[in-house]
Amino acid sequence: MSFDDLICRSTVFVNVAASNKKAAFQALANRTCFQWGIGPEMIVEALHARESLGTTGFGGGIAVPHGRVQTLPRMVGAIMRLAQPIAYEALDGAPVGLMFMLLGPDSAGADHLKALARVSRALRDRALVAKLLGARDADALHALLCPEPAETRSAA
Repeated sequence: MSFDDLICRSTVFVNVAASNKKAAFQALANRTCFQWGIGPEMIVEALHARESLGTTGFGGGIAVPHGRVQTLPRMVGAIMRLAQPIAYEALDGAPVGLMFMLLGPDSAGADHLKALARVSRALRDRALVAKLLGARDADALHALLCPEPAETRSAA
């Protein structure tokens, strides 16, 4: 599963203000609900339900909140870089400044695990994380995760 399968440019956000985890979940929901045709409350509820089982704070300033929303037809994702890191109860206790949200239907068991594994592998790459945190805008951040194929670049 590639990042192109999970995110699109319209689900990448930078410099988002949020004072805490609850506000960050709400910011993600408000920015993505129209993209996926679901209510923001469904997203927030799914994220809180998963978070109640244990933190999704990955460590190193990164969180991967994820959950299940039955009405989604497939796995979807969004990435959000916060304006200021927030307290998150991450595994390492560090504040979180970069969030990669994943949502999928109940039926996406294997795909959900594949998506989590793909994101986790990528976010363990410190050089990539540094680039994501330093990307000048959402277009640049998206391009780091979903580079255009060579034939598309040369045709432009």
